[in-house]
Amino acid sequence: MTQTASSLPLAQQRCSHQAGPALDADAQAVLMSQLAGWTLAGHGSTAQLSRIFTFADFHRTMAFVNAVAWVAHEQDHHPDMQVSYNRCTLTWATHSVGGLSINDFICAARVDALLA
Repeated sequence: MTQTASSLPLAQQRCSHQAGPALDADAQAVLMSQLAGWTLAGHGSTAQLSRIFTFADFHRTMAFVNAVAWVAHEQDHHPDMQVSYNRCTLTWATHSVGGLSINDFICAARVDALLA
């Protein structure tokens, strides 16, 4: 299955297996307009979507990490996480396409919905 557009908000979409080319810069820009606080880094096979989340204490940080783990499990799409006492950095990329896919943006939106 390849990447497809949907009229549903990103947070309401589901991840699916992705193959073929990564999203191009124009498609990434359209999807980025639906997210706040996320940054794009790299290009092509090094492209990543990331965001730093800060919390009041370790317990809140770990609660967030566990909630993200559930989203990742449910969507079968997993981020890189860097976790410290009151901070968690999430980084999404899709290895099967060699860059960014719609799945990265869906999961980012679902993480944002956790904090809404």
